[in-house]
Amino acid sequence: MSLTKNMLGLTTALLCAFSLNVSAEQIEIKFSHVVAENTPKGQMALKFKALVEERLAGQVVVKVFPNSQLFGDNKVLEAMQLGDVQLAAPSLSKFKKYTKKLQVFDLPFIFNDMAAVERFQQGEQGQKLLNSIKRKGLQGLGYLHNGMKQLSSSSEMATPADLKGKKFRIMSSDVLAAQFHAVDAVPVKKPFSEVFTLLQTKAIDGQENTWSNIYSKKFFEVQEHITESNHGVLDYLVVTSRDFWYSIPKDIRKDVKTALDEAIAYGNEIASQKSKVDKQRIVESKRATIKELSDEERQQWVEAMKPVWKRFEKQIGKKVIDAAIAAN
Repeated sequence: MSLTKNMLGLTTALLCAFSLNVSAEQIEIKFSHVVAENTPKGQMALKFKALVEERLAGQVVVKVFPNSQLFGDNKVLEAMQLGDVQLAAPSLSKFKKYTKKLQVFDLPFIFNDMAAVERFQQGEQGQKLLNSIKRKGLQGLGYLHNGMKQLSSSSEMATPADLKGKKFRIMSSDVLAAQFHAVDAVPVKKPFSEVFTLLQTKAIDGQENTWSNIYSKKFFEVQEHITESNHGVLDYLVVTSRDFWYSIPKDIRKDVKTALDEAIAYGNEIASQKSKVDKQRIVESKRATIKELSDEERQQWVEAMKPVWKRFEKQIGKKVIDAAIAAN
């Protein structure tokens, strides 16, 4: 009788252990982001979820939390370090406290176009930057595009002198502040959610953003002038926790990374098309005048803001900056 009880107990224990093991084998990835699902980032996240569910059913489950449902970009990296979220894609400017090297993407006129940005990101220095946050327990997995930034204002901006004394909203970035100081403008650090009201009430004179953001947030309806400056890039870093990433079995991790790479490429193609379409929508609205810079005019802007490169060279690294310039 005692032996039978022992056998039953052992069987029960083994079944419980097996059940727990099966449960533990399914890896959960919470993907937190701050935008709507119909944006390039939102579409990338859903594509990643679909690819993982198709290829790794029963092994990995992806839960997407858009519109800051889980965390905002200011909190998500701390939450990631605590294991509360496994994947996010904050703008590159959000990583200043984790590494100074990613500030290269905020340097004005460092890249001529998105093709140059892509070449740099896929090159040796760009790929090294994915590891620049590892000392903080984070791991970059890829770059997601939004597009090149343009300047919008309540008055015409043909030359850098036209910005003198004007207030421009910026993200929280020392480089972006220095960029506007270089042309005697006044940078104002404000949340993205407040920009439309600030422009509408004339509390600020202008802002910098991509075509898709200018269109989707209706900035063109309250800003009469847009200069197609392509002076900066607004991209995101798809990031995870190193503890989480390297806890995934190697073969599964490889498949997850492949799915993520494909999803990022998908999102980047959407971003590229959206930039073109949204610019055309602004043109057709006739609500704002778009100033296209000639090569000579653009060079004036480059020369005015180029000193910012030198100022941040020590923080970013000369090799990184040289590689960015060479990507053009």
